[in-house]
Amino acid sequence: MLESKLTGLQEQAAAALDQAPDAEALEAIRVDILGRKGQLPTLTTQIGKSMGKLPPEERASLGKLMNAVKQDLESRYEARKAAFERAALDLRLNAEWLDLTLPAPGTRPGTLHPLTQIQRELEEYFNSLGFAILDGPEVEDEWHNFDALNIPATHPARDAQDTFFVEGGLLLRTHTSPVQVRAMEKFGAPLRIVAPGRVFRNEEVDASHEHTFYQLEGMMIDKDVSIGHMLYFLKGLLQSIFHREVTVRLRPGFFPFVEPGFELDIQCLLCGGSGCPVCKQSGWVEQLGCGLVHPNVLRAGGIDPEQWNGFAFGLGVTRLVMMRYGIDDIRHLAAGDLRFLRQF
Repeated sequence: MLESKLTGLQEQAAAALDQAPDAEALEAIRVDILGRKGQLPTLTTQIGKSMGKLPPEERASLGKLMNAVKQDLESRYEARKAAFERAALDLRLNAEWLDLTLPAPGTRPGTLHPLTQIQRELEEYFNSLGFAILDGPEVEDEWHNFDALNIPATHPARDAQDTFFVEGGLLLRTHTSPVQVRAMEKFGAPLRIVAPGRVFRNEEVDASHEHTFYQLEGMMIDKDVSIGHMLYFLKGLLQSIFHREVTVRLRPGFFPFVEPGFELDIQCLLCGGSGCPVCKQSGWVEQLGCGLVHPNVLRAGGIDPEQWNGFAFGLGVTRLVMMRYGIDDIRHLAAGDLRFLRQF
């Protein structure tokens, strides 16, 4: 009689739990069946009061049955509850689903191109030393781009710079040095200027060459300017860019607009001078060209070389950016890929 009541309640409660339409109905069934005053606790209390009248073997069997019924109903309840929770979570996730590959809504903040960032750093450094920042036309005449810089029509250096010529005897400037000539013509001596900007050469484009790139050239004209002055300025420049002490060396180099001319190298920042693939095992990396301004260039700018002298230098801002950030392909800087540019 007692066993049949238990099994009957088990069947009825199991069916109710398995068929509960939602979480609220399931909770109501739990309270009715398993709650503190529910049907199962009430029935087990009644059975407990009658246990003393039963033979020992029946008491043991009935006790096991009560535990089994309780465990079965509780496990059914937990399973059904978990199913409702999973369904609710799936519904919420579907409603709140977000495609993380899509751009965020609204206007995204922009970033400065790495070329712009480095150029501004260079300008700030030279401004702090009293240099003026000047610009000039990108479409130049041959006088300012070549002749005034001691590169006459027959000079072999003129052939080394593959030039884009346009109509009217003009050309796209191959360096920013024409700004130096224009500055001498306009301001005379003494003079301290730097000229950053875009230049053009008819180059075959590859990982390290581009037909359009950026340079910064500078000039200081004064009394009794020496190579020591030039080294002081340039070493400070490199330290400000790389944010560390740098070791430099000068090697003789030919540039028509300076005499004597030098290549300035820095000790490799990656290997510390011990030799690596970046410096081609030499321990040094070529950084810029420099030298004392050629007297012919001073004369072309209207300055008397008997009274004044100075130094000039030129460096590739594009190459400097590549070294600063470890960029191994110059084409990344001109491709306009915002995923690449936002790294800086």
